[in-house]
Amino acid sequence: MLPRKENIICINIYQDVIYYVIHQLIFEKEGVYLHTNAKRSNQDTTIPGFIRIVERDGEPALEWSPVEEDVRNAPAVFYAKKDGEGGEEETKFDPGYEPDWAVISTVKQERRQEHPPVRETGQWGFSLPLSELYSLRRARFSLGRNFLVMTTRGGDPLPPLHFHRGGTRELLKAMQRYIRLAPSPMDGRLFLAYPHDSGALSQSFDELHLFDDTSADLVSRFIQDPYATTFGGFSKVTNFFRGALRHPESPLGNRSPQDAHFPHSADEEPGFELITCGAELGPRPEVKRGKPLDNWDQFLDPEGRVTDPQKVKKLVFRGGIVPSLRKEVWKFLLGFYPWNSTAKEREDILRVKTDEYFRMKVQWKSVSEEQEMKNSLFRGNRSLIERDVNRTDRHNSFFSGNENPGLALLHDVLMTYCMYNFDLGYVQGMSDLLSPLLFVTQNEVESFWCLTGFMDLVHQNFEESQEAMKQQLLQLSLLLRALDPELCDYLDSQDSGSLCFCFRWLLIWFKREFSFEDILSLWEILWTRLPCENFHLLMACSILQSQKGELIGSNHDFNSILKHINELTMKLDLQSILCGAEAIYLQLTNCKLSVKVQEVLGLRVPSSFSEESPNSEPTETDTLLAQSEARGASSCQPFNGRTPQWTPPTCP
Repeated sequence: MLPRKENIICINIYQDVIYYVIHQLIFEKEGVYLHTNAKRSNQDTTIPGFIRIVERDGEPALEWSPVEEDVRNAPAVFYAKKDGEGGEEETKFDPGYEPDWAVISTVKQERRQEHPPVRETGQWGFSLPLSELYSLRRARFSLGRNFLVMTTRGGDPLPPLHFHRGGTRELLKAMQRYIRLAPSPMDGRLFLAYPHDSGALSQSFDELHLFDDTSADLVSRFIQDPYATTFGGFSKVTNFFRGALRHPESPLGNRSPQDAHFPHSADEEPGFELITCGAELGPRPEVKRGKPLDNWDQFLDPEGRVTDPQKVKKLVFRGGIVPSLRKEVWKFLLGFYPWNSTAKEREDILRVKTDEYFRMKVQWKSVSEEQEMKNSLFRGNRSLIERDVNRTDRHNSFFSGNENPGLALLHDVLMTYCMYNFDLGYVQGMSDLLSPLLFVTQNEVESFWCLTGFMDLVHQNFEESQEAMKQQLLQLSLLLRALDPELCDYLDSQDSGSLCFCFRWLLIWFKREFSFEDILSLWEILWTRLPCENFHLLMACSILQSQKGELIGSNHDFNSILKHINELTMKLDLQSILCGAEAIYLQLTNCKLSVKVQEVLGLRVPSSFSEESPNSEPTETDTLLAQSEARGASSCQPFNGRTPQWTPPTCP
């Protein structure tokens, strides 16, 4: 239901006295669920209801009321007794039933201090004057649900609200008719509320004389775009802005500029990180992909050692590997063979690993039917594997048909992995990770040990707690917020800010989104861990930004966003997405970023570098790749007798 404004006159005669009130309905939205913290009660976890903004006697209030069968068809009536002698209004409610959205008392100002600002209109309904709202936060309570949590100026949180059908964006717009909502520069989900009278901010800016604009215009622009407005002098304004936006009852609300060096109190508003650099994102550079690695022998010394592992990784990142070399190079990328091993040492490793694999395979092969009946864990793993094997990449000739030996190998390797990793066992999705490995290596033993190397990178994705997946979704949200606040705001407004529709992308590294051949190229690029370990998150950002026009332009809601993302399967161009992801990395690394975003990107400024050959001029990407290599390289032989030097990126 869209925002609306209408006058309502409610009249009722009770004990020969007329009760009436005139109010305006400013905004109304159904499908808003209140979270009741069911762990502490026997009530439903969420209760459906309506959220409204109602204006009574010129004072707006935010109200929520449940949808109940016994009040759904009842008139919305508020009773106020008019006392002509005392000039005061006495609030009463019909004793026969609870009105559909009874609201706060219209007691006059001198009596308002005697009552709490929030009035309950039933067991869960509430009404709050917007003047008493201190902050609101869009919070994530689980992967698929967003909640709006509001706090009063007295510090009391209201029950969280879930907008099942969207509408948070419209609600915020309606609220901004009466109050200002200032977003946290680092947390787009946290807003502070204060009256339109922005005298505190205006006074602060006037005292600093930082800008030629009038204070009123400056404050308005600052709230809309804090980064751009404060580009030239934010270091002088941070303390004033902190004082203007902090809780009105805070003892530090009047801190002077001279006290800036004092430690901040622990009770200051959490979630804010003051901006120290107003630089916006610079232009996104154009990126081109390179040629695939097609000559393996040039990197091997006479004994078979890889002379320059980091250059190999860099070439793989830039262009992938030609199909004929994948079987060999993948075993290095996934840790089956050490980079500094000789050809003779690799033969020994293969022999030892083969014996170890078949010892584990014999263990599960020798389990009798009677033993299996008494081992529910083993039985459950086998059942899941058999089910998933029968539907994994059946379109590929290596796994097609009912009697295909590839299916038997897929089954056996996964069963053996359960013996290798008892704690994790088998989790749905692991068959998707194994099938490309088995297809490339064409070898049961080698595919198994490559799988263990792959699982070392992503095993946390499959843990029951899903904490790693939640963390990755949060990291993806941080990156997308830094890149495209507009897209983030739109997704938030449609209750899609949790990015739960990206869950499958991150779980199995886009296995279902690209063609089988594209996945072979993508995974070998991601295995290099260049230019950072979270490059797969930059891939997700690149995909989302490529769909921004469609998502916003077509005004998708929660369900249609999910549908649209799912329908991208096999429709994405891998090379353009890779170029976009690399360009995003270059764009971000050349800007002033928050600490959290830097941590996601793994950015560290190296203390020193060696000399680069004067005949080579590294590209910007090569510079950043080298920084990543300097952080994560284990043993790397100098190339051409010299150790390269790279210049770290600078903030514009």
